[in-house]
Amino acid sequence: MTKPTPSNSPTGAQDSKRSHWQIPHIYVILFVFIAMAAVATYFVPAGQYERVPGPEGRTTIDAESFQYVEQNPTSLVDFMLAIPNGLMSAGEVVFFTFMIGGMFMVLRRTGIIEIGVDKLSRRFANRSLLMIPVLMTVFALVATIIGTQELALVYVPVILPLMIALRFDSVTAAAVALCATTAGFASGVLNPINTGLGQQLSDLPLYSGFGLRAAAFAIILGAAIYFVMRYARQVRDNPELSLMAGDETEEEKRSLYQHATDEGALTANGRQKLAAVATFAFFGLLVYGVLRQGWFMMEMAGLFIIMGIVVGLIAGLSTTAISEAFNKGFRDVLVGAMIAGVARGVAVVLEDGQIMDTLVMGLGSLVGELPTMLSAIGMYFAQLAFNFVVPSGSGQALVTMPIMAPLSDLIGVTRQTAVLAFQLGDGMGNILYPTSGYFMATLAIAGVPWQKWVKFFFPLFCLWVAIAIGFLAFAQATQWAG
Repeated sequence: MTKPTPSNSPTGAQDSKRSHWQIPHIYVILFVFIAMAAVATYFVPAGQYERVPGPEGRTTIDAESFQYVEQNPTSLVDFMLAIPNGLMSAGEVVFFTFMIGGMFMVLRRTGIIEIGVDKLSRRFANRSLLMIPVLMTVFALVATIIGTQELALVYVPVILPLMIALRFDSVTAAAVALCATTAGFASGVLNPINTGLGQQLSDLPLYSGFGLRAAAFAIILGAAIYFVMRYARQVRDNPELSLMAGDETEEEKRSLYQHATDEGALTANGRQKLAAVATFAFFGLLVYGVLRQGWFMMEMAGLFIIMGIVVGLIAGLSTTAISEAFNKGFRDVLVGAMIAGVARGVAVVLEDGQIMDTLVMGLGSLVGELPTMLSAIGMYFAQLAFNFVVPSGSGQALVTMPIMAPLSDLIGVTRQTAVLAFQLGDGMGNILYPTSGYFMATLAIAGVPWQKWVKFFFPLFCLWVAIAIGFLAFAQATQWAG
């Protein structure tokens, strides 16, 4: 019989360390990234492209203007200021995160969220899994048409109570919103943020290549729906398989939303009914503002402040109760808001050290050295890598496409394929990298730690990468031009 290894033996100690190892705290990970970026400014040559006017008044780069400039390495003071400057730079995301957290806490205090969840959970109790493909398809269609991946920030607090009441978990709620919006955004069938801008910068007919992008949308979204439904079914049938099992906050959510539906149907009083009508009216105004007026985070944040106050007063809350609800909501999303700002510190260091453009130029040169058949795939991975430091779709397009479009002509890749590589590379990394501000804020609103999200999402991410490679290989083999 094999003798057990004592816990104080070298082997036992190694096993103990291995079993207790876990991904470091997100603050630690981001601080390491900032430090690595700072060190890189001492070794990577500084360089810059000339900025010129681009489509719709945006500033883009002149691909022929790159030149090396005097080295500007990060000093100790610069490093010390990286996180504060990151928070200032990401102020829009930080502020939006606080406002949406506060507003939804006011709605919870009115009781209308619990009542709505109770009614929906009872109606769909026997077909709860069907909610997932329906919601994901709607969210994905919106994202692929108007290009607002950030709407996941709005979707999550709305569907989170419902997912919990239907005996899923917070990861499921986050996945329904994040995976759906990303599938729609990345495939970009009619997305003005990545497809439209990318094609403008590449001198292509606007929204050409619809058919292949529509196919990519269907397959990427289909893979996401299957993956999320499989996980949700496991959690519903065995809560111990949830990645959030044992989490105190998760248990509080289950106690609040599942216990309420177990006791008996909730009914709304007159003021709550009026508050619910006002809530729907505000969301209608939000949709109108986003679609017709071009509203983004600041406008939505301002609307959420007014919405919280008005709905709270209609429901009968005192001004003090509304104020305290906002405070509670601010506290709940504090970590996510801070992470969004801290993550921005990486790009701040690279920009101030004047090596961001050098990295872009280097990635383009690397792609140009690849064999022709691999060039399109190389473009995809170059875009995926660059997305780590510039998670903004429009920002990445304005910096990379003026380089990748003419480069594609030289290496035998069609410009349409180059745009597709940009879309897929930009979109898919947005819900993996901790430098993506809106993504980290969404996780904070859902109450899902980034480390646990990575455990859930990484297998789907690998599947998405394989799908992207397949589409780009097809586009390259057929010399797809749309």
